[in-house]
Amino acid sequence: MTTQVAGAGSERSPHPGPSGQAPEQRNPRRGQGGEAEKIRRREVSTGFIVSRIAVLSIVAALLIYAIPPLLQTESWTALGVLGAVTAAVAYLYLTPRHVPAKYLVPGTIFLVAFAIVPIVLTFVTAFTNFGDGHRGTKEEAIRAIETSSVTQVPGSPEYYLTIAERDGSLVFLLVDPATKAVQAGTADGLSPVDGAEVSLTGKVLSASGFTIVPTAQAAERDAEIGAFSVPTAGGAIKATGLSRAFEGKADKKYDAACDCIVNPAGDRWYANETEGYFIDSAGAHLDQGWQVSVGFANFKKALTDPTVSGHFLNVLIWNFVFAISSVATTFALGMIVALALHHPRVRGTKVYRVLLILPYAMPSFAMLLIWRDMFNTDFGLISKLFGVHDWLGTPTTARLGLIVINLWMGFPYMFLVITGALQAVPKELTDAARIDGATPWAGFRRVTLPLVLVALTPLLISSFGFNFNNFNNIRLVTNGGPYAIDNATVGSTDLLISYTYRVAGFDSGVADFGFAAAISVFIFAIVATVSTVAFWRSRRQEEVYS
Repeated sequence: MTTQVAGAGSERSPHPGPSGQAPEQRNPRRGQGGEAEKIRRREVSTGFIVSRIAVLSIVAALLIYAIPPLLQTESWTALGVLGAVTAAVAYLYLTPRHVPAKYLVPGTIFLVAFAIVPIVLTFVTAFTNFGDGHRGTKEEAIRAIETSSVTQVPGSPEYYLTIAERDGSLVFLLVDPATKAVQAGTADGLSPVDGAEVSLTGKVLSASGFTIVPTAQAAERDAEIGAFSVPTAGGAIKATGLSRAFEGKADKKYDAACDCIVNPAGDRWYANETEGYFIDSAGAHLDQGWQVSVGFANFKKALTDPTVSGHFLNVLIWNFVFAISSVATTFALGMIVALALHHPRVRGTKVYRVLLILPYAMPSFAMLLIWRDMFNTDFGLISKLFGVHDWLGTPTTARLGLIVINLWMGFPYMFLVITGALQAVPKELTDAARIDGATPWAGFRRVTLPLVLVALTPLLISSFGFNFNNFNNIRLVTNGGPYAIDNATVGSTDLLISYTYRVAGFDSGVADFGFAAAISVFIFAIVATVSTVAFWRSRRQEEVYS
């Protein structure tokens, strides 16, 4: 019997391989497999070529877009960095080597462009006097002082004026009444315009390369047009209304010999490179200054100036209270709801979960405005229910109200992520704790909670950083108030970020970006320190429970 089976096997497979199987049995579709491998390689090559073309096309488009303004502003350092990065990316994607870098470089570039660069610029700005009156260079300040002092004198040239734009910038199209010649006046000076169509009244109807601004739109930009001037050899050209312009003489001139501004009366304002102003002998300065380095003056002001430091510590303490309370309350409520719906006996969990995430799904700005109206003194629902008629008018209730609002808006997200973390907790561990005699509270505290915290610690840290800078809640609900009678600079519910916003001058129109950047550096240092310590402790906790 054995011999017959062996013989049968020999007939089917006269030359068995090392494994005892016939070649056809070992690889019955060798031909088809080779074709599949060729197709797979062809698809990989096609995908690689397409991705290479896409990346290089994006880089080329960015290069074409960035080069003209950099050349115009003579930003040679930025131009050199852009060229070096472009060359490196082109080399990387034109060579078959360095495959891992091809995937890492795009993310790294975006990280540098949108995270590292803004941080570096904020640090640099913190050491300057950048702000209103100190936005440009010394040369720009001199030009602004001279052109702003232009006055019309008898016999000065006059022009027909047409307001236009070129590349988004304001332009004066000037028509000489005698010759009908058309010139374009920009912040850099005058240039001839050929082929312009001019009406009998001197209005420029069309000009190649320029967009004529309609009269109604020009009227809305009256302040911008009045402040605009075209520098000339004898002074500057200014607008008088929307249809006329004159070339006047500057009452103030810069004298390079004394590095000062002089006027016809002989008054002098000398350049002060420390403050970035032209200052006279009495200590008064001209309005226009320039950007200079002030060292640690902004940081010193934040810590020593009584008008600032007197409120800085209180704002910082409330900032910590708000951020920690927001994280703690949203986590606690999210945990309670997640545990309740995680129980196997609960029915209708999908419906409950949909209802519970509604606050998180709604637009935050709309919800904040609704909550603000609910706290309204006259018709607010919460004010009427609790009998507090000025809920946002006193510091304690206003702060409590903000924490309640943040709890309502933040716990659904915590509920979602905690639900996912609970589903990842091994059931064997909770069953073992129950068998060992642990009470439900002891099992939660010693098994479930530590495992959930290991998974959610990064989320809690990021939530702290977000709430530490939660500008929207403060701005839309209390706007930092209530304010003291003698102080309109900082309110009882101001966070450092909203205080920085006010210091920067976005409300008052008098910007001090250098000082605001210094406070932003303090905020960055605080959040970075807290996050570093928290991550260090979370790693230790993870080692214990891993």
